[in-house]
Amino acid sequence: MANDQCPVEDFLSTISSKAAQKVAWVLRLLVQLEKVPAQYFCKMEGTDDIWECRIKLGSDIYRIFAFWDANEIILTHGFIKKSQKTPRREIERAEEYKKNYPHSKKIDNR
Repeated sequence: MANDQCPVEDFLSTISSKAAQKVAWVLRLLVQLEKVPAQYFCKMEGTDDIWECRIKLGSDIYRIFAFWDANEIILTHGFIKKSQKTPRREIERAEEYKKNYPHSKKIDNR
């Protein structure tokens, strides 16, 4: 991921302001609460420690993937879930961000 790219910001710019506000509210919960309810944040089974932030607004379901780096949550990207099953390509995308994260972190610290 290039230094000027922020997939979560890009995602937020594509959804309604009401949806973006709800996403921001749920993301604040991740930071503020010691224990976040599973309805908002849970580990994806069968992944390399990828977590899913779930946001429901009306009939739409928004997802933002994340992983942990020490005590910090690193958000990878977001999408609107349109089917019952999470698309494998979205999980693979999150895992790729995680795999490349240490490299990106070294570049940012120069």
